[in-house]
Amino acid sequence: MIKGIGLDVVELDRIERLLHKSRRFEERVLTTSEREQLHMLKGKRKVEFAAGRYAAKEAFAKAAGTGISKEYGFQDIEVYNDSLGKPVIKAKGLNSTVHISITHSHDFAAAQVIVEK
Repeated sequence: MIKGIGLDVVELDRIERLLHKSRRFEERVLTTSEREQLHMLKGKRKVEFAAGRYAAKEAFAKAAGTGISKEYGFQDIEVYNDSLGKPVIKAKGLNSTVHISITHSHDFAAAQVIVEK
């Protein structure tokens, strides 16, 4: 049974500006592991990665029904890739199955999340 669906779209230009402005965005939004991955990337791929993770966390929080809040902050949600490269969400207190898809275009990154009971 589907518990919630979340979708988020973010402009790559916005994320690029935030990344270049200071480290505050990446420290607030990305976990330590995600930041390590970010720093291994260069150019547009770095921006796509950060934007995709941001969109995924926003979409998850929407699917969970809380939005980014006391229940789930950015640091409480981690997105990693399994052995096949498929994105997976790990979140504190999560007792549900989560399906996630992240995509990028020239100008946008988007993520869709479905949370099942």
